Amino acid sequence: MSAPTENRSTVTEREARQVAEAARERDWHKPSFAKELFLGRFRLDLVHPHPMPAEESVRRGEEFLAKLRAFCEAEIDSARIEREARIPDEVVAGLKELGALGMKIDPKYGGLGLSQLYYNKALALVGSVSPAVGALLSAHQSIGVPQPLKMFGTEEQKEAFLPRCARTDISAFLLTEPDVGSDPARLATTAVPDGDEYVLDGVKLWTTNGVVADLLVVMARVPKSEGHKGGITAFVVEAGSEGITVEHRNAFMGLRGIENGVTRFHRVRVPAGHRIGPEGAGLKIALTTLNTGRLSLPAMCAGAGKWCLKIAREWSAEREQWGKPLALHEAVGAKISFIAATTFALEAVLDLSSQMADEDRNDIRIEAALAKLYGSEMAWRMADELVQIRGGRGYETAESLKARGERAVPAEQMLRDLRINRIFEGSTEIMHLLIAREAVDAHLSVAGDLIDPAKSLPEKAKAGAQAGVFYAKWLPKLVAGPGQLPGSYGEFRHGVDLSTHLRYIERTSRRLARATFYGMSRWQGQMETKQGFLGRIVDIGAELFAMSAACVRAERLRTRDEHGREAYQLADAFCRQARVRVEELFGRLWTNTDDLDRKVVKGVLGGAYTWLEEGIVDPSQDGPWIADATPGPSAHENARRPYGG
Repeated sequence: MSAPTENRSTVTEREARQVAEAARERDWHKPSFAKELFLGRFRLDLVHPHPMPAEESVRRGEEFLAKLRAFCEAEIDSARIEREARIPDEVVAGLKELGALGMKIDPKYGGLGLSQLYYNKALALVGSVSPAVGALLSAHQSIGVPQPLKMFGTEEQKEAFLPRCARTDISAFLLTEPDVGSDPARLATTAVPDGDEYVLDGVKLWTTNGVVADLLVVMARVPKSEGHKGGITAFVVEAGSEGITVEHRNAFMGLRGIENGVTRFHRVRVPAGHRIGPEGAGLKIALTTLNTGRLSLPAMCAGAGKWCLKIAREWSAEREQWGKPLALHEAVGAKISFIAATTFALEAVLDLSSQMADEDRNDIRIEAALAKLYGSEMAWRMADELVQIRGGRGYETAESLKARGERAVPAEQMLRDLRINRIFEGSTEIMHLLIAREAVDAHLSVAGDLIDPAKSLPEKAKAGAQAGVFYAKWLPKLVAGPGQLPGSYGEFRHGVDLSTHLRYIERTSRRLARATFYGMSRWQGQMETKQGFLGRIVDIGAELFAMSAACVRAERLRTRDEHGREAYQLADAFCRQARVRVEELFGRLWTNTDDLDRKVVKGVLGGAYTWLEEGIVDPSQDGPWIADATPGPSAHENARRPYGG
């Protein structure tokens, strides 16, 4: 019944890009603060005054957070989860009873109907006590069955599955395969139509929640045939279906309690009514789901920053070196200042993006991606600095510290647990490319045909005319703006002057747009291969977005008399630190070792430097780099372990 496996090696780079481009949401029906920022237009009006949640949303959210906090403090033993590498069944049962599985699900389907803002606050809270529990809830709701059904499911599907997801069933999202990561054009799992059903065959890797899941969202390729458009398609699949085998539970550097595995499908029959959306829409559904789903990771990163700050403050005040508290030594103080200012900014980015998602007035696909990128990178740096501040105690496990009579601070665990966020749901490198593609969308929409080698001369001529009109209007606007006027953004002067940072953002936004244009002009069709340049462009935009969010949040807290003075101080510190990073990134746009690095890489791959590897013993064992994923029956015992089962 299964279709023959495609020869995935025949997929060209151009074909792979076409698949990804076809799945991308191209239209911009609503304004986007971040998109405008990359185009040199600082639209402060899109984020200031800071959007605010409705009172009823706040009431319900705070009520749930209070219950969740009490549960976390009384029932979740983070040390036990780390020690046993399992989330106890009774913890999951308690979360189900609280309604935590249905935080984002509409009450009419049995969920709590929390806003994105309070859903993220809940994840930050849970993730602070146990990142593994946070990952369980996030994978279930942000990318598992609830979110794609909410956006693309039929009413029948919602009524059938959402009540289960809200109270009893754990869900998982299955896209990655042993030889397929961020390149979906090579997806090998097939779903062959057979009457009113599809027959699934293939292997999925890194299935977060997959070991314990009751319901799965599976991405599979439907072969094109008569009556079937074909293409990558999304399905809701019962995890206990005949032919599904969890072949292995994976173990990782961190997140020791995560239930992540390898799942094999062998002639698994799925009703056509379980297909989400039309055939061929699977990748678009996955990417659209991630637009807001990505906010779950920066939520837990913001929570991690808060914990790092708390431990850094308490430890560096207690620990004395050379006659004074550790914090008062400048080298350590700089680290604490970085942690405090960056935590403020991460929460600002998270709250702003979340509230914009709730209001649905703006298109936040770039904002959410920037939040994920920036949050995951900065949280890792904060945890690394905390380990350094703690010294040898930072490297020592909490269990060992406790055994010898000291406070069990899991700093090294936090570092390990946070590391995956730079890879989860789009690695930093992939996020750079994804955001860069959106950031240069305006250029490609008018000049794309001009630099496309596949286009004819008449098509290029037409594109040239369009580009001429666009750039004649756009380029002059990048010369001057409010950022050059000393009195601009005066409403942000209250003791501490944040207006200087907003003027900097406005000027730098135009500078960033000019740099992008210069890059387009210089490399044209080769621009997409200049990943170092594009990555730095995106990182500059991320810093500007975070600076904007920090200033806007500080002003909101000031007007509400909520630590406004201190918020202004933190926003000022963060912006000054960010400006140093931005200037360094601009310098590296044009002065870097990118070309030399490419030559060295060719030498490495060509074996020119193998002599440099001499004098060691490689401790890794024999075996293929990528496991065989040939479709067929499983030869493994099923490792599936549903909670309470």
